Amino acid sequence: MTCYVSLGSNVGDTEDNLHEALVLLEDYGDDIRLKKVSDYYETEPQGEVQDQPWFTNQIIELEIDAEIWSPPGFLSTCTAIEAKMGRTRAVPGGPRPLDMDIIAWGDTVMDMDFLTLPHPRAKDRAFVLVPLKEIAPDFVFPDGTTVDEALAAIDYRQEGRKLWQDS
Repeated sequence: MTCYVSLGSNVGDTEDNLHEALVLLEDYGDDIRLKKVSDYYETEPQGEVQDQPWFTNQIIELEIDAEIWSPPGFLSTCTAIEAKMGRTRAVPGGPRPLDMDIIAWGDTVMDMDFLTLPHPRAKDRAFVLVPLKEIAPDFVFPDGTTVDEALAAIDYRQEGRKLWQDS
């Protein structure tokens, strides 16, 4: 199963935080395999908490053994990695050393209290779509929207500044 995950960080050494998240994912063994990693993008905060440092973002493509992992189970793993990296949720949308969002899980469509797939705001966020296009230029959302169509539909395009990738 191909899975796309958005990573973001705006506390501490943000690039190191994103790299550490990849290392922690690899610790789960052969049933989660890192396939592609986008470059880093620096983007301004969005949402209600604007007074915080800019984010370093990237998108990763994973190959996940769907016989072992379910989307809710993988979300729990992402939440555990965020916590291990020091994330607290005291201020919703506030500064954080790591944020991990499942953007897409194959062509799965689900809407649960704690998980919606594909990510409900993915098509509205250039900081998701630009790096997604970089590693998956032919990506199509389950509703048939291409990554290019989603990018073209965004009114506010804060793509950020592309940072170099050191991996």
